[in-house]
Amino acid sequence: MPGDTNGFALAHHVAENYPWIEIVIGSGHLRPKEGDMPDKATFVSKPFNAQMIHGHLRETLPDGKLPEPLKKAV
Repeated sequence: MPGDTNGFALAHHVAENYPWIEIVIGSGHLRPKEGDMPDKATFVSKPFNAQMIHGHLRETLPDGKLPEPLKKAV
């Protein structure tokens, strides 16, 4: 992320202010260290493709929260 805020800081802000949002962080440069990510956030290392993200979201989100396109994705 450009500027002074990094993705981990943004994830903490979102987790504190919008706790109903599921957080997935992806990076090819950084690996999270202890305390970098909010408790319920998950990390995906780059490179990744759409199938990997779809699979991860299917595992993470409850069926009722899956968007229609993701329910139909292979």
